[in-house]
Amino acid sequence: MISYGPYSPIRQADNFYFISGQVGIDPQTKLAAKDIKQQTVQTLENMKSLLAAHGLTLDKVIKTTVYLKNMTRFKDMNEVYTKYFNEPRPARSCVEVSALPKLAVNELLIEIEDVAYKP
Repeated sequence: MISYGPYSPIRQADNFYFISGQVGIDPQTKLAAKDIKQQTVQTLENMKSLLAAHGLTLDKVIKTTVYLKNMTRFKDMNEVYTKYFNEPRPARSCVEVSALPKLAVNELLIEIEDVAYKP
């Protein structure tokens, strides 16, 4: 579980789990791909790992917020995102941001935060 600052990667409140924004950095190499599709895959794989450490799967995610560096990459991000979430998919917001933190050699293009529910 990687944390890049003074925050908790995941917090539980009753049956809800609040997952801090995950980015497309490979935890082994500490590198981010240059491509939005590859960063989206890595972001969601990081999310899966964090959820699994708490006995959760992506099927327990009820809300996501996607932050894109450039909205023109929405279609490519969405193509990957759709493969990770089964029906019914989580509620979702997607916004364009002017910048994401400089945490890797390559520019970060995406960050995703989630809320999960475990009955």
